[in-house]
Amino acid sequence: MAAVALAVGLVLADASVVILALPAIYREYNAEVADVAWVVTAFNLAIALAAVPAARLATRRPAGQVCAGGLAVFAAGAVACALAPSLAVLIGARAVQGVGGAAAVCAALELLPGLAGGERRGVRIWAASGVAGAALGPAIGGLLTQLISWQSIFVAQVPLALMGALVVFRHAAPVVAARAGRPHLAANIALGLLSAGLAAVLFLLVLLLVEGWRMPPISAALVVTVMPAAALLAAPFERRIADTRTRAAAGTLLGTGGVAALGLLPGADWEWTLAPQLLVGAGLALSLGALTEAAIAGRSAAAIHGGVTIAARHAGVVLGLVLLTPVFVADLDRQRERATQKGAELVLDARVDALTKVELASRIASDIRRRPGRLPDIHHAFAAVDASERERPQLRVLERQLNEQLDRAATSSFERSFLFAAALAALALIPIALTRRVTL
Repeated sequence: MAAVALAVGLVLADASVVILALPAIYREYNAEVADVAWVVTAFNLAIALAAVPAARLATRRPAGQVCAGGLAVFAAGAVACALAPSLAVLIGARAVQGVGGAAAVCAALELLPGLAGGERRGVRIWAASGVAGAALGPAIGGLLTQLISWQSIFVAQVPLALMGALVVFRHAAPVVAARAGRPHLAANIALGLLSAGLAAVLFLLVLLLVEGWRMPPISAALVVTVMPAAALLAAPFERRIADTRTRAAAGTLLGTGGVAALGLLPGADWEWTLAPQLLVGAGLALSLGALTEAAIAGRSAAAIHGGVTIAARHAGVVLGLVLLTPVFVADLDRQRERATQKGAELVLDARVDALTKVELASRIASDIRRRPGRLPDIHHAFAAVDASERERPQLRVLERQLNEQLDRAATSSFERSFLFAAALAALALIPIALTRRVTL
């Protein structure tokens, strides 16, 4: 049972584990933010497309073998990701991981009821493992990226996946195929919309912390651990709300409020993100678990309905990324131009020699050309400029002023995207509200 739960958590963590590594990845491959977003999108798209076919396979073959095979494919994809010589190869390998992950997660839902001693408990373990994996993924990825490298994220997945495959293959019993009933349409639509908003938040928040506010990945990882910590703290309270529709609605409202708050930050400081993250984390714990249980519990065969639910959830992630990435990139370009103009004014007004101004401006302009579509990192330009000791105090003042301007530009670049993500998550309230109490 522990091995199956680990498999579910590992695969669903992979949907977001590379988010904190994205800046390191696009620097290594000299790529654009919009292109690197496909490292996340490809995995989620593959798992969304493969989930239902994989679930049907798990009802026709021994589920232990399907789960083990999926984990083996997942591990092979992880090896290819770690060794990828180009961004295109990395994106392709992520799609392979998604296909293997879909088989492992859907087959796990056929295994857990028997291992856990009941269908309802099995579904709860499956849902909780997925929520925990999705919440913890970014923080773990950030720590590994900072301490070792982004490739270590995938290297670490290989032994975990293979160990789980060995245990599941040897000990899981075959599953008899059953006729599938109708999916719970409202719960799956709500789950997709909620995932579209909340998953995009991780992507946006990480980019804001690392690229916008120039935090090291390990520091950003510590900041975003607030979200999974809030989810874990809120989990015990989830069972106190018996009605799943009430839990789903309450969680959606909390998550939506947290996302909207991230779009209305009063300043460029990571402390302002903590309270919104608490709301999002608590909302995840309440809503995702409730909607997943509603979509699966009491429906046969469990794997097929789990496949539909996984497909809806990851299709929502893809929808959120596809809709929000162009909005974010356009806003970043606009704010970047404004910051450049304001920065030029500050440099011209600075009380330093004209030659120093020219050299500094040239270095910053060179960094902007090397990093299209991103805000410049001016620290290296100031460190490398040839200035006298008399000018250094004024240059420190100028660097602080320019960084403040960049921080404001970065924060403004994400406002519309966060608010758009909040609107997507809020749409989940419609199918929740239209569902009869007795069926959700």
